[in-house]
Amino acid sequence: MTTADLRDPDLPGLLLTTERDGLIPLLRSRADADFAIPTAACPGWTVRDVLAHCSSALMRVVESRFEKGVFSPEANDRDIAERADWSNARVVDELERGMTEAGPVIAKAGGVLDMVALGEWVHGGDVRDVLGEPGAYAGPGLPHALRLLAGITRYKGTLPLHADLDDVDEPLTLGAASGERTPARYIGDAATLVRLYAGRPVQGRAFELAGAEAAELNIFG
Repeated sequence: MTTADLRDPDLPGLLLTTERDGLIPLLRSRADADFAIPTAACPGWTVRDVLAHCSSALMRVVESRFEKGVFSPEANDRDIAERADWSNARVVDELERGMTEAGPVIAKAGGVLDMVALGEWVHGGDVRDVLGEPGAYAGPGLPHALRLLAGITRYKGTLPLHADLDDVDEPLTLGAASGERTPARYIGDAATLVRLYAGRPVQGRAFELAGAEAAELNIFG
């Protein structure tokens, strides 16, 4: 059985629409001033910048615009700058459209775009975190995100890790099995595990990680 055989092509779209249904109403309920708050997870970016990045990335997927250097830091900054004159509401509208329409395109891509969906969900956590909203890196999308994370780490061939999650009944196996390295072990809550794999701050959070350094888990670079 190959990694492709294990992949659920509908999972990225399910994660995106689940996140859409929670995040979009939240954003529409917030004052314009909230969009100008700096984010801790993405230094130099405000909440609005994160959302503009997310909406533009998804529209690139929807419209199959993958020119050289797409998703690079420079391209991300250009996409944000192109939306500088947009209202916050227009950015949110574009984000809603992207979260609705990108799933089928990602499904047909064979796995190479699955990380876009996971990244969008993580950025939703970044926004919730800075706005003081519950459910950052958790909430209704968490089961889908964990399944997608497991598949992406297999696809990318990351180090093997066994996770015993405090708030999830079944243990989670991540990364690619290898006889060259004993699987690392994680004990803690699921949101902190997501933070580790997304390179988000984990200071003050209770967890155990053995057999690997936190920096080795970061799949976003």
